[in-house]
Amino acid sequence: MEWHEEYRRRLCSAEDAMSVVRSGDRVVFAHASGEPLELVDALVARAPELRGVEIVHMVAMGKGEYARPEYAESFYHNSVFVGGSTRDAVHAGRGDYTPTFFSEIPDLFLKGYLPPDIVLVHLSPPDRHGFCSFGISVDYTKPAASVARTIIAQVNPNMPRTHGDSFIHVSKLDHIVESEQPIIELQPPKIGPVEEAIGKHIAGLVNDGSCLQLGIGGIPDAVLKFLHHKNDLGIHTEMFSEGVVDLYHEGVVTNARKNLHRDKMVATFLMGTRRLYDFVDDNPMVNMFPVNYTNDPFVIGQIDNVVSINSALQVDLMGQVVADTMGPMQFTGIGGQVDFVRGAARSAGGKAIIALPATAKKGTVSRIVARIGDGAAVTTMRADVDYVVTEYGVAHLRGKSLHQRARALIDIAHPDFRDQIVEECTALRGDGWFCGTRSKALWSE
Repeated sequence: MEWHEEYRRRLCSAEDAMSVVRSGDRVVFAHASGEPLELVDALVARAPELRGVEIVHMVAMGKGEYARPEYAESFYHNSVFVGGSTRDAVHAGRGDYTPTFFSEIPDLFLKGYLPPDIVLVHLSPPDRHGFCSFGISVDYTKPAASVARTIIAQVNPNMPRTHGDSFIHVSKLDHIVESEQPIIELQPPKIGPVEEAIGKHIAGLVNDGSCLQLGIGGIPDAVLKFLHHKNDLGIHTEMFSEGVVDLYHEGVVTNARKNLHRDKMVATFLMGTRRLYDFVDDNPMVNMFPVNYTNDPFVIGQIDNVVSINSALQVDLMGQVVADTMGPMQFTGIGGQVDFVRGAARSAGGKAIIALPATAKKGTVSRIVARIGDGAAVTTMRADVDYVVTEYGVAHLRGKSLHQRARALIDIAHPDFRDQIVEECTALRGDGWFCGTRSKALWSE
């Protein structure tokens, strides 16, 4: 059968498409800005008829209505990365968090740990051969769709057609809902003096020909501000923002020295404004792949001079990184931090950077600490950590002893907290040598 006819036969309304969801089903949503909002709204509208539907996704960028208390009997949210609209549900027991490295989320579906009944995807219109693109959400979405009982697609001309391993044929779709809904946009973050100082320090660790992994937020965007004088930078990352587009147009990002996917930017999902989406649309220079490829440490390790940049909430004096919990509270998720820290360690000339402001809560709390908060989970182990950067400088920890680590980390803590950190560490361990000094006199040398 010619694909146009298959497409027409699968067309239906969002309400009709979501009628296939049954109580007790596991429904996987496309990730982040790729969330198919029209389908999600139609699912929530069925709440009175449904009980115990498990909703699985990573970052939630939509309204997250299914996580509200009034829908507790209808929907249960199983998060693999807690977000702002779903955090309360996880803390209140209307949902839960499944700790998983981003690179291994596809295995939850592919290996049957969380077999998906229904996957809601958000696709570009089909090309002349009948292939739709997953656009800005390839990540775990494409792998989940490959093993789902039912695939329901929101097909939208506003979804960019991205290249790479990002396509699905119309014949694989069970229900198609056409929509012209705007794609979710993420506006650029505000960059203050702290982020700028951190960005400048990190830029000093980036050499000509480096291949960058960048996360979300003010610090990665601040780094990009200080790279305009670099040459032949490459991109192999989870996601990137408009700052990368600017560097591409300036000739700074060329991908010319990459020894894997030369001349290509590689990512697994995108979050940004319409300008970013227009840039990647039908752009063969941007290749999107599932996250079990982009974030595989053994793939990353094949690329020379990888510089990975990830954020943290706390770092203790041994170098343990807390990036996803605040005490016992699950705040975000593991994401791809460990994937890229370990991948950069395997990369010839690679550098893995953990970046964080020196303080939190308007300067009243140090993020460099003698010990991590009670109940907090370690995201990245001390043996994995390479560089830690705050606005006060760079601590290079790889190959350093516990004593050397402590001194280096106290050096980049806020000056107002340095003595306090030493005192807390000494009280905790009874060993001033480990804590960076045997006395304040020695510390002041």
